[in-house]
Amino acid sequence: MKITYLALLLGIFSSCSPIVEKTEETPPQRKEILSSKLQTILDFSGVKGVILVYDLQENAYYANDFEWAEKGRLPASTFKIPNSIIALETGVVENDSTLFKWDGQKRYLKIWEQDLLFREAFQLSCVPCYQDVARRIGPERMKEYLQKFQYGNMVVDTATIDLFWLEGDSKISPFEEIDFLKRFYRSELPISKRTETMVKSMMVMETTDQYKLSGKTGWAIRNGHNNGWFVGFVETFEKVYFFATNIEPSETFNMDMFPMIRREITEKGLKDLGFIQ
Repeated sequence: MKITYLALLLGIFSSCSPIVEKTEETPPQRKEILSSKLQTILDFSGVKGVILVYDLQENAYYANDFEWAEKGRLPASTFKIPNSIIALETGVVENDSTLFKWDGQKRYLKIWEQDLLFREAFQLSCVPCYQDVARRIGPERMKEYLQKFQYGNMVVDTATIDLFWLEGDSKISPFEEIDFLKRFYRSELPISKRTETMVKSMMVMETTDQYKLSGKTGWAIRNGHNNGWFVGFVETFEKVYFFATNIEPSETFNMDMFPMIRREITEKGLKDLGFIQ
């Protein structure tokens, strides 16, 4: 009788063990650290918004305004990251050396009025080039991939296929930008290694003896309001940090500085937090 009772107890504990293991594997709750240093950078620069930085190894977020970091806005040209991935995965673009020929029509920026390789179109943020890419991908495939990627809340249809990231009701938050970039960086998206490697190479903006900076800027104007992005990641010898800066200029801000300020304040934030030198 004692042996039977002991065997029953062992069976109960044995059947419970997977539950204990599952509990132990539950990821730790993320840490949110409010930084006055980041707010000072924005105040000094004459802009409002958020610099959101994520320390992957520590599972910790640093920001000056976590409420702003939760709010979705148009992705603007930061969407060129998933757009590039989808273009390569669908075969719409063969590789990063695929040539986009200029049709001779006047474009918003003079620098776009030339033949561009795919990687150059990305780095120069050529809107007409990527509008062509989106049209060739088409709304159905675009929606399918964006759902797989869990990329924000994009409103895509036939009428908006070449504008939905620049105008309309599409939204992505700084938190969602970082979540997408983190999964992309860690090879967790359902894409080929070839595509991942190619797009990561296209994203590199600067390499020093201390770190490698990869990212993409964005700029949307909605109802007369300017909104700017800089998203990406920086790799040091020991760690990787993800960032999503989203800002709007003050009324007295010199808009000639807006193209530069997004990256400048992000790098200043990373330095002031002690993440890069």
